[in-house]
Amino acid sequence: MNAPFQHRTAGTRDPFAAFVCDEATVDLLHPIVIENGWAPEKVVRGGLRAAVQALAVAASPMILFVDMSECGDPLSDINALAEVCEPGTVVIAAGQVNDVRLYRDLVASGIQDYLLKPFNPDQMREALAHAQFTLSGPRSTEHVVDRPHLMTAVVGVRGGVGASTIATSLGWLLGSTEGRSTALLDLDVHFGTGALAFDVEPGRGLTDAIENPSRIDGLFIERAMVKAADKLSILSAEAPLNQPLITDGSAFYQLQEELKAAFEATVLDLPRHMLIQHPHLLHDVQTIVLVVELTLAGARDTIRMLSWLKANVPAAQVMVLANRVVPGAVGEITRKEFEESIERKISLCVPYDVKLFAQAAKLGKPLAEVAKSHKTAAPIGELARSISRAADTGLARPAEEGESKSLIGKLSDLKSLLPGRKAK
Repeated sequence: MNAPFQHRTAGTRDPFAAFVCDEATVDLLHPIVIENGWAPEKVVRGGLRAAVQALAVAASPMILFVDMSECGDPLSDINALAEVCEPGTVVIAAGQVNDVRLYRDLVASGIQDYLLKPFNPDQMREALAHAQFTLSGPRSTEHVVDRPHLMTAVVGVRGGVGASTIATSLGWLLGSTEGRSTALLDLDVHFGTGALAFDVEPGRGLTDAIENPSRIDGLFIERAMVKAADKLSILSAEAPLNQPLITDGSAFYQLQEELKAAFEATVLDLPRHMLIQHPHLLHDVQTIVLVVELTLAGARDTIRMLSWLKANVPAAQVMVLANRVVPGAVGEITRKEFEESIERKISLCVPYDVKLFAQAAKLGKPLAEVAKSHKTAAPIGELARSISRAADTGLARPAEEGESKSLIGKLSDLKSLLPGRKAK
């Protein structure tokens, strides 16, 4: 709330307090308050006006719940509350008036959330989770202005190559080892696994953003992002399969702009088909990680992707990462043949360890965290360090030699690897 700071109360603030109007709400709040380790006696009867009287002579809590059911003039009462609340207090209100104009006015007055009564325990838990994230999560005013924002896109050249595994691990590493507040934006709105990889609920933030781009602002980002680690937050979705999300891409652009203001790094888990529909998604990306498989189809699509990226995002650093490579195994083509086909070196190879990959999925943790002391995670750690250094220095890796050959020429070379065919 936007009230003058009251120095007399500094350092004595409770984590939570609630002022409610009925016994049913008291009974609903008590178990949730105990779950969070807060004192149940901080839930008292009285409603919003009682909150104003109490906080006029005492420190306001970090999170304040107020019941507006008995308010005749909600906006006037909220303004009175703002006069006695200290800066930084996150206020959740509840009431019986179902009016979108009231909701907007309350949010404009400084309220974080408004719950329509009767509400259920899960709605209350979600509101408290958003409040706690607001208190601990990144804010635009805390952004380090002298450190350039790092934006990386991870794209699989084919479905099932494990691009999401790399994206989630990269996001975790940028936060945990590189010390950057990081946002992971999973743009596969129907089948995304960003939240699943961290065993958290995706929420409706991404689908709400696509359906209502005008809602996207700093406050929306704070409420929609799901915290997965100390310095990593996720925006993901599991949209219903019978709900096609049609967008002109403006929502994605606005999301990127807000994430740049609120975080030090953004990792885009970008499905390859979106490059065709929304090429502007890569305009501010410094590094693009192409996740590949050592197959004929993988080589063909890598050639096509490299050509597209060179034409559409020439300033970006492109790194080719071969994922789930089985050491010593004989596949469709060898690493050497793959590199000859795409006419550049593979930047990194992530070895395939079935047990580690399965363990990461079962634990709901990124591969880089589960395998941090194992050679499997070493290439992903090097990827995070390389990307971080490139962002800080502003230097992108130069194009590999030999990239000037035409796409047709490259495909002709690739055909020579097919059984029973020779290059003409």
